[in-house]
Amino acid sequence: MNAHEDLLFQISLLHVPNIGAVHAKTLIDHFGTARNIFHAPARHLESIEGIGHARARNIRKFHEFGKAEKEIRFLEKFKIKPFFITDPLYPQRLLNCYDPPTMIFFKGIADLNSPKILSIVGTRKNSEYGKATTERLVRELAKFQPIIISGLAFGIDTIAHKSAIRNEVATVAVLAHGLHTIYPFDNASLAREIISSGGLLSEFPSGTDPDKHNFPSRNRVVAGLSDAVIVIETGQKGGSMITAELGNSYHRDVFAVPGRSTDPKSEGCNFLIRNNKAVLLNDGMELAESLGWILNEPPKPLKQPELFVNLSEDEKRVFQIIDDSDGIHVDQLMSKSTFSASRFASIILSLEIQNLIISLPGKVYKTAL
Repeated sequence: MNAHEDLLFQISLLHVPNIGAVHAKTLIDHFGTARNIFHAPARHLESIEGIGHARARNIRKFHEFGKAEKEIRFLEKFKIKPFFITDPLYPQRLLNCYDPPTMIFFKGIADLNSPKILSIVGTRKNSEYGKATTERLVRELAKFQPIIISGLAFGIDTIAHKSAIRNEVATVAVLAHGLHTIYPFDNASLAREIISSGGLLSEFPSGTDPDKHNFPSRNRVVAGLSDAVIVIETGQKGGSMITAELGNSYHRDVFAVPGRSTDPKSEGCNFLIRNNKAVLLNDGMELAESLGWILNEPPKPLKQPELFVNLSEDEKRVFQIIDDSDGIHVDQLMSKSTFSASRFASIILSLEIQNLIISLPGKVYKTAL
């Protein structure tokens, strides 16, 4: 089977009725490839927990492969990169969410598995305080060269993207529609700048409009892509609060900028802080320290080989990955090691007991020597 056929079945899986991200992941975990899913017997499909007769029938009767062919032509024409959930270039942080997108479509240059990724979200109707705070935080964090993720909406999202570009930091906009259009249209010129400095990302095929129900799905990708979610200004309801809640459910660090108790635009941030759903954030260095980001470290002393005589080959492998980094997030470390979750946990525990590695805030590991 060639790459075109692979992609044909992968995109077609997005179009099968009642097969969402969770069901698709279940099927992929079981069958390995999209092609195997479409060629599986109905009785085999029905036997998988959560699939049942109706969804199995939808898969077996699916014949609209022409939609996928059209999508492939669109991707080729506009040089958009499709990453299926099993693709090595698929954002590994998303794999640690219970509902990762089956496929993402990306136009840009950013490394979606970069070691430092932050999401910044907030109200569409920001105050001058919110604008100044967003610009200051991005400026302070620029020295660490994180990727700034946001949703291209008016307000804080737009300010975050523009501030990243101004400070020469990569920024990625996650969209609630296909890459055939830009919403809001007034941000079309900004979107073109973002492509050059980071990229546009969507889980939706071309032709998908920015319908209301797509925005919560977009928000989960914003939360899942990042190491931490920063909420600048928000009321107690809205997309930013959803993103913060999703960040917590995905075990991401969530930070919120406090505001005046009488300011409706700060009600959501103050609520998150008051209810221990977010850490109070004042400046960029606080956040960097919390995530274990360090600049200008002195050279590490040479390791004495005899210290590691008793390490197993698996332990040496994980230790070397950590030693080669300036601090690595647990999700990225587990992905690079390729061990099962149970084996990975056992190795990490052994290395910690031997005082060879240390755990920093933000789920980051470093060598202790």
